[in-house]
Amino acid sequence: MALQYIGLDDINGSLVVLDHVKDAHYDEMVELQLENGTTRSGRIVQVEGERVVIQVFEGTNALSLKNTRTRLLGHPMELPVSMEMLGRVFSGAGKPIDGMGEIYAEESKDINGQPLNPVARVYPRNYINTGISSIDALMTLIRGQKLPIFSGSGLPHNQLAVQIVKQAQIADKNQGFAVVFAAMGVTNDVANYFRKSFEEAGIMDHVVMFLNLANDPIIERILTPRCALTAAEYLAFEKNYHVLVIYTDVTSYCEAIREFSSSKGEIPSRKGYPGYLYSDLASLYERAGISADAKGSVTQIPILTMPNNDITHPVPDLTGYITEGQISLSPELNQKGIFPPVDVLPSLSRLMKDGIGEGYTRKDHQDVANQLFAAYAHVQEVRSLTSVIGEDELSATDKKFMEFGRLFEEYFLNQGFEANRSIEETLDLGWNLLSVLPRNALDRVDDKVLDQFYDHDKAVRSFNLQEDGVIKELQEAVK
Repeated sequence: MALQYIGLDDINGSLVVLDHVKDAHYDEMVELQLENGTTRSGRIVQVEGERVVIQVFEGTNALSLKNTRTRLLGHPMELPVSMEMLGRVFSGAGKPIDGMGEIYAEESKDINGQPLNPVARVYPRNYINTGISSIDALMTLIRGQKLPIFSGSGLPHNQLAVQIVKQAQIADKNQGFAVVFAAMGVTNDVANYFRKSFEEAGIMDHVVMFLNLANDPIIERILTPRCALTAAEYLAFEKNYHVLVIYTDVTSYCEAIREFSSSKGEIPSRKGYPGYLYSDLASLYERAGISADAKGSVTQIPILTMPNNDITHPVPDLTGYITEGQISLSPELNQKGIFPPVDVLPSLSRLMKDGIGEGYTRKDHQDVANQLFAAYAHVQEVRSLTSVIGEDELSATDKKFMEFGRLFEEYFLNQGFEANRSIEETLDLGWNLLSVLPRNALDRVDDKVLDQFYDHDKAVRSFNLQEDGVIKELQEAVK
């Protein structure tokens, strides 16, 4: 028979304190019964001897110090899982909110997950196609990778997230593929935008959604990514699906951690965040991977907004240490009307080299990626020089690079919200752009590869260039 504790010792915000509790465990779930007979859920967040601190999910309003009855449930928070989760929408705490009733659960799983044995981890190979040229060609997403998106205030990261969910796919259509999408601390408008976009695109049959709104309790915001990753691990490691997990916004999650830490009276670290923020984020990010015991994989794209676009802020700073690269969004490209505004030069995928090339994408993938990076980097140098001496004083080769930079941004980066490019289309477009440049300027590619793919005449026709290299469209715009 389970023990019930009558009365509370203290109430502080969403926290309650209970004394003389034996055999309590950190993260254990509890049930609190109010005087009127209603019940609320809580979680033990601190244990000091026989004194425990409980965070109440639904808040502490109307709780009585004398008559509240508390019962320890003897297990951590668990998420009911089954294949019925596909196509469903849940709250941040894993409760169905789509009006379709409860799911029939095959089992319930601890939302904190089970750590992957390092020996059982399989090195990530192969790629996930997002249909977005800048990502697929230059910072390829590899199965089992964690590749965050660094965004800023006012940048279209929500639209980019929707586009990735709509277009993401794996090369082998015979293998199961699913997307787990989690939103944390979003407004009703944004939540409705996500739901409506996925439903209109007709992709809900392979999507599981978790939505935590801005007015929901902060404890639910802390649970949201854990519930999402638990669903992903179930699909990947028990049902052999390749699962892409996208969750936004990690900064909202970290602010909830900071508020929660402050309410417990913990000593703050950088910018008020707790000292354990690094390990807390690692407990999420490190749940990506591939296990030798299963055929599936968990790949993560966490999205975070950098306050004041400061990449040294604790959230992007710590995220960069844990993850395997980043996709950065550019305010300058966004102002030019380019979508998606991916800032190529500070973006990278550290696992890209092991999941592209012959047998995965195409044998020339690494060559075209290296040369595009090098050429666009030189474009930035030429633009800096132009601001000093003017474009008329540039050499003929540098003028070609300026032309390449305009075309690269207009045709390669700026593909729009609806365009879904295959990896072949992306790589062919990359070669078309490189062929605008003089052949002797392409110093990152072997001559044999250039012989096969370099075609200046085709580039002139593709981009409607005149012999002197001036774009007709630009001339007409000036007139």
